[in-house]
Amino acid sequence: MTTAKYAEDRLAQILVAPIVSEKSTMVSDKYNQVLFQVLRDATKPEIKAAIELMFKVEVESVQTVLQKGKAKRFGRSMGRRDHVKKAYVSLKAGQELSFSGEAA
Repeated sequence: MTTAKYAEDRLAQILVAPIVSEKSTMVSDKYNQVLFQVLRDATKPEIKAAIELMFKVEVESVQTVLQKGKAKRFGRSMGRRDHVKKAYVSLKAGQELSFSGEAA
């Protein structure tokens, strides 16, 4: 495990939310990957350590994507959604992560 070199309070804050959508379900089935929204300053080793700590699974690799926020209208004024960093987390063979809410 790689959690020894990171502070646990930092690791607890890195994962913002799981991304549950049609695309994330397809990626999960096809490539055994799970999608998370993470802090924008999070690094790949930190993301790996956070997931291994929180969910007690083994992570094979992490790919990240910076998604730019869309420009949107809010009434008369223009605004912008926040930029988002997503992490595609590949789990090792035989490992599984579920968000169905059932305690295992």
